[in-house]
Amino acid sequence: MMRPLIHLTAPSGWINDPHAITVRDGVHHLFHQYVPDSLVHDPACRWGHAVSPDLMHWEHRPVAIEPGDGDDGIWTGSLAQADDGPVILYTSVRSADYGMGRVRRAVPVDDRWDQWVKEEIVAQAPEDLDLIAYRDPFVMREKDGWRFFIGAGSRDGHAMALTYTSRNLHEWTYDGVTAERATTQTEPVWTGRLWECPQFVDVDGIWAMISSVWDDDVLHYAAYGLGRYDGGRFSATSWGRLSHGNSYYAPSVFRDAEGRPSLMFWMREVMDAEQGWAGCLSVPHRLVATDDGRLGTILHPQIRRRFGPGDPSDAARRPVLLSWRPSNGSVLHLGEGARLNRHGKVLTLRLGSGAPRSMPFRGGAVEVLLDGPALEVFSAGDVLGSPIPPVDGVGVEGGRLTASAYEGGEYE
Repeated sequence: MMRPLIHLTAPSGWINDPHAITVRDGVHHLFHQYVPDSLVHDPACRWGHAVSPDLMHWEHRPVAIEPGDGDDGIWTGSLAQADDGPVILYTSVRSADYGMGRVRRAVPVDDRWDQWVKEEIVAQAPEDLDLIAYRDPFVMREKDGWRFFIGAGSRDGHAMALTYTSRNLHEWTYDGVTAERATTQTEPVWTGRLWECPQFVDVDGIWAMISSVWDDDVLHYAAYGLGRYDGGRFSATSWGRLSHGNSYYAPSVFRDAEGRPSLMFWMREVMDAEQGWAGCLSVPHRLVATDDGRLGTILHPQIRRRFGPGDPSDAARRPVLLSWRPSNGSVLHLGEGARLNRHGKVLTLRLGSGAPRSMPFRGGAVEVLLDGPALEVFSAGDVLGSPIPPVDGVGVEGGRLTASAYEGGEYE
């Protein structure tokens, strides 16, 4: 099986959550969860590091932060670009209770951000909350100081985002619960027992909270709330599902070089055991507020610009971007074992005899990005990710299909 060409994979081993994506001097720095000697998740994660000039061509750098020095694992976090230099806030976990992390600082010792030195623990779970989980700090500048949010889950079944404030990124003060929702609330979307990686971002003048839905060690999908944010408190006026299918999880929000809200997902199930790697990261998406009041994602313009005239048959040798306007009942065949079909207001992806994966169809063109074993489908703000057997041909029954091809290289 070929590696994806424009989806980041680990040189070897396991990769999951992207985080701390930062633009600095025209270079994109991306950190991610990494287990170099395993094809499955291991709590002893470390922070991998990659850099790119264009969000597509990634160069792996040395591991940024390793377990040790009181950390049994280095889990998800974020990066603050302070006036006196960058600071990482990460989840420090211990084997006694991996679910209950601590927030710890790290700072770089070189200008390339290749080596980081750990500093003090700056936050732990509040004692007055009966929590079963506490992890994934997301930091942002606010007024004349800093604020971070962190995911938590209470024993009585409430997913929560807690918040802390600081003036100097050293001393942090707990500032209460930013938002919470009971796991018993299922309409219009269920948001689980724990919000992993909760992040808050202004999208086109509307505040959004994005989180990953966790329950009893099962990872589900990414969800969102839209509403009002002020002074560390978020009040949702609507809830929705951000991702579809079984692959996308743990999106990481960042501002691109033009300051536009963007994100990247971890894509589960994309792997090649024979070559010794598991997991990949999605291409960058742009966050958008849709005309009908949803939060959606679209293919990032930086990616789109690298595709030119092509043919569906190009999928066998390089990434392709298909644009399909399906009529009701039409089918897009992706190689021998996969097909995407439209029935009314639903798009369904079928991979061989496996369980179908579906997403809404709201009209217009459906964009299908094929990159070796990675598939991403974009439709009116909805998005579905999936592994796929490498596609050696594309066929269509109904609807109109056009294709563009990646101009930056071919599969090895």
